[in-house]
Amino acid sequence: MTLKSKALAVHLLTATGAVFAMLAMLAAVDEQWNMMFLWLVVAFFVDGIDGPLARRYDVKTNAPIFDGVLLDLIIDYLTYVFVPAYALFKSGLLPGWTGWFAIIIITFTSAMYFADTRMKTKDNSFSGFPGCWNMLVLVIFALAPNFWVSLFLVASLAVAMFLPLKFVHPVRTERWRGVTLPMALAWTFFAGWAAWVDFHPESLAHWGLVITSVYLLLVGVVQQIVPEKTAA
Repeated sequence: MTLKSKALAVHLLTATGAVFAMLAMLAAVDEQWNMMFLWLVVAFFVDGIDGPLARRYDVKTNAPIFDGVLLDLIIDYLTYVFVPAYALFKSGLLPGWTGWFAIIIITFTSAMYFADTRMKTKDNSFSGFPGCWNMLVLVIFALAPNFWVSLFLVASLAVAMFLPLKFVHPVRTERWRGVTLPMALAWTFFAGWAAWVDFHPESLAHWGLVITSVYLLLVGVVQQIVPEKTAA
């Protein structure tokens, strides 16, 4: 298999995310929330591995006919934003006007954020909350908090998208990657587990989701507060 063929295969792998997004959406329309999240977790896993593969096989040089960054953003909007927002609205976890508020603010702010040329920092982290609504919505489904709590989280993270707060990329942010990457993999495992047991309230997966989600949400801000040690 030539290098160009491998680079093209990476683009094809990325494009499978669109298929998983459609399968998730079909499950969401039927209100099969566990299946919807299982497909989203699969898409999340693919999104986690296609980036390193793209850099390894230098897709910009070896398969330049396709724009991998644009392809990734399109699929991320579907799997991170559009399908989760629909699920949050349709599930009734945010009743009445709160559901309308959530889907409008999530889809609108995310569209603007994904087009923001300042979204990446020098250390390959994200500037502002990177629109990972799939992660938040899955946790809301698992814990089913009071709808005011869910509404507060949605509003706060929508604002945080445009604040000078750092959110790490589990793979590309080098600082503390030895902890962050396993945490991201653990989140993927717990998310799949929670969806597999149909968000059973006594599942230990919920505790794993909370711990890993809090870490991934706050570790970038902590890095901003704690200065990085420089070599003497």
